[in-house]
Amino acid sequence: MTTDTSTRTPDHADLETLFVNNEELGQIERYLGRFNPIRVMKMERMEIRHSAILAWLLDPLETHGLADGFLKAFLCEALRGHDIDTYPTALDISLMDLRDAEIRCEWQNIDIFVFSAAENIGFIIENKFDSRQHEGQLAKYSKKVADLYEFQGIEPKIRGVFLTLYEEEPEDESYAVIDYDDICALLSGFMDRQDMPLTPEVKIFLKHYLEVLKEATGMSEEQDKMEKLARQLYRTHKKALDFVMEHGASSDFAIAARTVFGDNTDYLDEVRIDKNAYLFGYLGSEQVSFLPQKWYKAFGEDQTEWPISGDWWMAYPLIIWIEIRENDDGVKGQLRLFGEVGPLSNHEFRSGLIEAIEQAAKDSGSSRIKFQKGAADEGRRYSKFFKSNMIEVKDIQDAEEIAEAMKKLLQRFKPEFDAIATILPQFIEYAESAE
Repeated sequence: MTTDTSTRTPDHADLETLFVNNEELGQIERYLGRFNPIRVMKMERMEIRHSAILAWLLDPLETHGLADGFLKAFLCEALRGHDIDTYPTALDISLMDLRDAEIRCEWQNIDIFVFSAAENIGFIIENKFDSRQHEGQLAKYSKKVADLYEFQGIEPKIRGVFLTLYEEEPEDESYAVIDYDDICALLSGFMDRQDMPLTPEVKIFLKHYLEVLKEATGMSEEQDKMEKLARQLYRTHKKALDFVMEHGASSDFAIAARTVFGDNTDYLDEVRIDKNAYLFGYLGSEQVSFLPQKWYKAFGEDQTEWPISGDWWMAYPLIIWIEIRENDDGVKGQLRLFGEVGPLSNHEFRSGLIEAIEQAAKDSGSSRIKFQKGAADEGRRYSKFFKSNMIEVKDIQDAEEIAEAMKKLLQRFKPEFDAIATILPQFIEYAESAE
């Protein structure tokens, strides 16, 4: 759909309605203006700071008051269902007393190392928040630790844990995987527990840290609410906001996305990119969402309503979005493409959809579709499933480079989009007529 540019210039009344005593805009401004010391110090994207905070939480002797509770919960979640024939398993950990555990941060270039002399076990925790693993890195750490302890005449059992923000798979399959979604769930649980009362200072700090993690993982209900409000605000005041974005400050990512998806594109408008069709969703300063046309048609287009629980990008069970993240240097960054199953209230539908997507991956021979463990568990709300989904960006202020990277990601995942489209029609029974 193309809009006549002559209709895009707002008048004084349009701008006044948007900016003067607009409570919706005020809510968003208050949300963006919240105080968070981690964000104030610009530490929310710094991997080494996340390692330091997690090392503090894992240390039984630290001031958080959790003893070895968080350490055991973290290790149990990582090892749950992973290589159950290798000691220790999650069940073994649950029966241990790890209050003697020593926690080392950035020791021997290892992000976090855990060692219990009483149990004679050690854990290498490799933390990947924004950075990528290097070839042979995980196996090298395991050998280095084994050699160091062997030199001391000790032969502990060493296991590896791979902590990831983007549900990345470790190169070394002996490493168990845990993601930051799990950290959010664990910390939320500990904050609500009555048997481990936390001091007010610790609660405040953990609240700030959880806020950072939930926004990074897409688990923040408050962020979801504000994003939904922002989309509603945009649809209501599209003419005025488009004018402001065009003539005021705009992110280079947004400029790139408009170059790729069209300058005047609105919600559910069809766009063609390299001869492939997509339905536009939402554009922000760091994210753009959309659906392949084949998915949209398989979902019954706009004639159905789906059992979605809570705020969600679009009114469909699946979504794709592209997101940019800057590196610590503020110059380079990464462009990532995500596919995700949303918060469906019907568990049978949600688990069946995940299983069907996994089967589509097998049938098509795709290695770029893979869910994390527990994705289909009851109670899970958001489940990402694309792997090898990142392109490095040399300059995050180069809109042309970002636009080309977007097109490359779309082209790379075209086979996966098509494979998933084949399994979607079978789920139309879970939709209701919108009429």
